[in-house]
Amino acid sequence: MTFNEGMQIDPGRASSGGGPGMGGKLALGGGAGGLILLVITLLLGGDPGTVLGNFTGAQSGQQAQPGTAGTPTHCKTGADANKYVDCRVVATAQSLDAVWSAQLPAQTGKQYVEPELVLFTGGVSTGCGNATSDVGPFYCPADQTAYFDTAFFQELTDRFGASAGPLAQEYVVAHEVGHHIQNQLGDIGKAQRDPQGPTSGAVRTELQADCYAGIWANFADEQPSPGGGQPFLKTLSDKDIRDALSAANAVGDDRIQRSAGRGVNPESWTHGSSEQRQKWFLVGYRTGSVQACDTYSARDLDNPPGLR
Repeated sequence: MTFNEGMQIDPGRASSGGGPGMGGKLALGGGAGGLILLVITLLLGGDPGTVLGNFTGAQSGQQAQPGTAGTPTHCKTGADANKYVDCRVVATAQSLDAVWSAQLPAQTGKQYVEPELVLFTGGVSTGCGNATSDVGPFYCPADQTAYFDTAFFQELTDRFGASAGPLAQEYVVAHEVGHHIQNQLGDIGKAQRDPQGPTSGAVRTELQADCYAGIWANFADEQPSPGGGQPFLKTLSDKDIRDALSAANAVGDDRIQRSAGRGVNPESWTHGSSEQRQKWFLVGYRTGSVQACDTYSARDLDNPPGLR
């Protein structure tokens, strides 16, 4: 999904660093690296709530790209979003703000409150504990902030085979903001009350965030930018959808477990299978409906009602 070149980026939408690490709270929506670590922790009988807090400090030898951490002042227009990954993250967040500011109150009666957006390199201190880039992108409910080390997107392509297309990356941002929507609607705690298994609250929480990412994709090429300007994004293409689905496929629990060299064990799942993640994204994309994304009431997560 390509941004309209003339749309204006607010570089102040993102900041660097994070709040004081508090620990003891589970961050949601970790990327491929975080998924692997969560899977291994669960396989070994560990507490997934402690995983994030165990990651302290930056990865050795990791180099920061210009503009990756901190306020990306070089991000000015949609043309920059089409060229630079950090600009794409910020512009996607702005697009998500516009879509959810309209859709959340219209569909739920709740006013949308923008989450904080932090770009970091190597490591960051958050309201959910200290984290390194190993965790991948994640949302911390304690400080209502989505955290991104943009180096993850290259890993998603090189290591896990996701498409390098822009909507594959934008889907990840939309998924993390989907967790913020869950936080606003009071659903996010269901993940910790039932933290693993093929029909667990954790899996349902992650699949719902995928569905919410699909809702954003449904409206993103129609929602005008602030001030009544042109939409943030150009019309969605079939290739764009394939890009998003490739990212959803890459971070399914079954695929992650195989890449970790272990057999597929649904009883340890925390995010859902690759097929489920793709299907629930499509539910949101095709319906544009928050109600259709009610994974908690779904009897069969493999066959979402919105796709029947």
